[in-house]
Amino acid sequence: MEGRLETGIDVLDRKLGGGLPPGCVVAYTANPASQSELLLYELTAARGTLYLTTERSESAIEQAIDNSPSSVGNPTIRHITSDDPLEEATQFVNALPDGANLIVDTMDVLERSDAGEYITFLNELKDRMLETDSIAVLHCLSGESVPENRARTNHAVDAVFDLRTQIAGTELENHLTIPKFRHGNQPTDTIKLELTEEVAIDTSRDIA
Repeated sequence: MEGRLETGIDVLDRKLGGGLPPGCVVAYTANPASQSELLLYELTAARGTLYLTTERSESAIEQAIDNSPSSVGNPTIRHITSDDPLEEATQFVNALPDGANLIVDTMDVLERSDAGEYITFLNELKDRMLETDSIAVLHCLSGESVPENRARTNHAVDAVFDLRTQIAGTELENHLTIPKFRHGNQPTDTIKLELTEEVAIDTSRDIA
């Protein structure tokens, strides 16, 4: 679709009609024990990327990207370490150049902030994505306990990508669904992915 920005992941771009529209904010939910970061790393190959890490150090992210077997870019990595993570994240977001990717890994730290302040952050984040024609991908960990503001994240974003990892017999399978997509036709089928050397369609079995 004309005007869309490619993610750089072919299977995902095809499902989304060419990619994501400029200004789009995505919540990418995944189990912390999965290899969900591989998709984030591959996103950096599409365009200039600001990679905000809230838990792992800059050097840990840099090493992981350098060691990634998939095609990656050279993102600017910043570690949010202040006592006011929302304020620090806002400062980085406000400095985002035009036509960039923003990755926040993970959102859990920010989602534990005051509800009112967090809603303000989400609205300002969306405005900044629209101003710069950029894309934001917010990595949200799933599991037994999630931050109280997770529902606010899922409500505010334009799209939700949900990665589920399960064991099928002797094989590990990764299924990506898109339960929410405000821009155009919502993909209704599940994408079975390989998260090993690169993000690709798993053709070892029937695709669900």
